[in-house]
Amino acid sequence: MKYLIVVDMQNDFIDGALGTAEAVAIVPAVAEKIRAFDGHIIFTQDTHFANYLTTQEGRNLPVEHCIRETEGWRIRPELLDAAAGKDYEVVEKYTFGSDRLPELLKDPESIELLGLCTDICVVSNALILKAHFREVPMKLDPACCAGVTPAKHLAALEVMKSCQVEVTE
Repeated sequence: MKYLIVVDMQNDFIDGALGTAEAVAIVPAVAEKIRAFDGHIIFTQDTHFANYLTTQEGRNLPVEHCIRETEGWRIRPELLDAAAGKDYEVVEKYTFGSDRLPELLKDPESIELLGLCTDICVVSNALILKAHFREVPMKLDPACCAGVTPAKHLAALEVMKSCQVEVTE
């Protein structure tokens, strides 16, 4: 089975509490990648709760975001529209990488990742999956990712290349 992992393409990371111009700019390319993909699609959904600011992450990043059931928490509607009629699921995650992803991928023949933020959640999920599926080809399209800053995006791409994730150009 081929898998496409769409990491945290949620309103708060696109144009909400932690949004960036780079994140807004990738939405059309991500939608096109989803429309063209033939396989199983997994959307990860960063999920926090009302106590976010008291958590370790909240103390280090004191910006409330992706609070469950808020508009900022929701996956961008045009991306869900792009997945309509396809084989997809949405998986909540409560930290940078999803410890559930490896159990959801059944006999993967390939894995492709994209989304936000390249330097936090995308790289975390890529490394979790690479550790579990070391012989499975894994790739990432940098045009479908954005980091907290452009420099951090590029640094994360280099880390993933070092860990044998194919970064397509």
